[in-house]
Amino acid sequence: MPVLSLVVLIVAIALLFDFVNGFHDAANSIATVVATRVLSPGKAVSLAALFNFLAAFLLGTGVAATVGAGFVNTKIVTPYVILAGLVGAVIWNLITWYFGLPISSSHALIGGYAGAALAKAGIHGLIVGKWPSTLAFIVVAPVIGLVLGYLLMVSVYWIFRRQTPARLDRFFRHAQLFSASLLSCAHGTNDAQKTMGIITAVLVAGGFQKNFHVPDWVILASATAMGLGTLSGGWRVVRTVGTRLTRLKPRSGFCAETGAAISILLATWMKLPVSTTHVVAGSIAGVGSIQRVRAVRWSVAGNIMVAWILTIPAAALAAAIAFFAIRLFISEA
Repeated sequence: MPVLSLVVLIVAIALLFDFVNGFHDAANSIATVVATRVLSPGKAVSLAALFNFLAAFLLGTGVAATVGAGFVNTKIVTPYVILAGLVGAVIWNLITWYFGLPISSSHALIGGYAGAALAKAGIHGLIVGKWPSTLAFIVVAPVIGLVLGYLLMVSVYWIFRRQTPARLDRFFRHAQLFSASLLSCAHGTNDAQKTMGIITAVLVAGGFQKNFHVPDWVILASATAMGLGTLSGGWRVVRTVGTRLTRLKPRSGFCAETGAAISILLATWMKLPVSTTHVVAGSIAGVGSIQRVRAVRWSVAGNIMVAWILTIPAAALAAAIAFFAIRLFISEA
């Protein structure tokens, strides 16, 4: 296949991944505001899509650089390696979406990319890079979300201790519009950059760029794909995150969204591709546990945790199989 045609195909698949990421991870930014009935599903999705799109232009492209060149030895990367990595990530995203499991699209993408690189060059296909901090954040991210959600909930109860629950919820029905928008913005600025990193990597691998820098058209295309994906919704995952994990009210929804947004923006500032899913689930568990530990359905949380742990190796396996399949037909892959 001519290089140009191959690069165009891979860019299209990368944008498809961004679209899938949008409807899979839409649940993260709208589950709480839907569960508390502050917004209808349609309005919540529209709000999330808008801020997912706008946020992709904020806070630079540090996360994109980390994804594109921080995990895999770029010297062995070919367009076919990136193609196989994307296929693995999309497959795992679709499988977990079907079963309603809120996994990390970020880790699916990283795992797919790594699996294809391993299939291409063995252990030499990987570099130390950002692996330690990224793997650490699989554990750290939900803990940060849990702690922030819990502390914000404690603060709300203390500040509004003289208010009745009914007045509290009336106030936070309005406040949750802000927190939902902030969370969608945080999700957009971190998650869209991952696809930007992959597209830029294939441009470099295909010889269309000498250095790793994200072009403006890549930022626009990635933001648009994610926004459209979010508009399509992700109702299976919304139910798991927003209703099955714990019962939410406007005040707890506000705290969960705000805690998660702060965590994600911090990771973006550190140029780390954090999992929005992990942070949001942890934050929701944090606000739920303030009532009593049993208020959180820990069996559901356990199923989510298993999916988190499996994501990188499962996506890597799918990508490796895809790479070997490609090599059966294209020896120079």
